[in-house]
Amino acid sequence: MRRACFAQTSSRWGGSTQTPLSLESDTKASEASAQKEYDGFTTDSKVDKASKSADIEHKTAKRQDESQALTTKREDLEGTQKELDAALAYFDKLKPSCVDSGVSYEDRVARRKEEIESLQEALKILNGEDIA
Repeated sequence: MRRACFAQTSSRWGGSTQTPLSLESDTKASEASAQKEYDGFTTDSKVDKASKSADIEHKTAKRQDESQALTTKREDLEGTQKELDAALAYFDKLKPSCVDSGVSYEDRVARRKEEIESLQEALKILNGEDIA
């Protein structure tokens, strides 16, 4: 009678008319399979987590190194920029005395030629040579 009752209840839920022993062995097999799958998933997850943790450590160290390099390069850039600014200021200071913007090149060449000739004449006078 008990079997008939179980068969009726199983049929109501859309199940088969299996005996309790076969259900128990099916359940144990399912549980064993599920446990094996869970263990594999857990192992894979641990390996994956360890790999990702190592990646995080390496990337964090690399980021710190690159951050230090960036700081050093910025300091170098600031120093170089200060040197450049000082050189440009000095150049701007010297520029008016070196370049006479109102005189053409030909005029400057002619003036230098006259200056050289007058210096040579002065040298002859100092040496006591005849000026004629």
